[in-house]
Amino acid sequence: MSLVVMVTVPPAGATALARALVESRLAGCVNLLPGVQTVYRWGEEVAEEPETLLLIKTNGERYPELERFIQERHPYEVPEIVALQVDRASPDFLRWLNGSLSSS
Repeated sequence: MSLVVMVTVPPAGATALARALVESRLAGCVNLLPGVQTVYRWGEEVAEEPETLLLIKTNGERYPELERFIQERHPYEVPEIVALQVDRASPDFLRWLNGSLSSS
């Protein structure tokens, strides 16, 4: 099962986290979408922050380790980590993705 995992991060740390995920083979690729403005509730307050959205391509086998990796390195107390199952993708892309996640 292939996944796209959405994670928002402060802009300053986005590239480093994306590179670390790919270098560790937890992600085949990561798209960085800068310029996201997030409005959220934290406790009784409504906050607004600039963020970068990471679109992380991985598979179900790597997901538990990917989630732990992000939680250990993310500056937020409760990071947004949302995984969406990929229902359809080109066979060539899926072969590439699974190959890029393998250390062999």
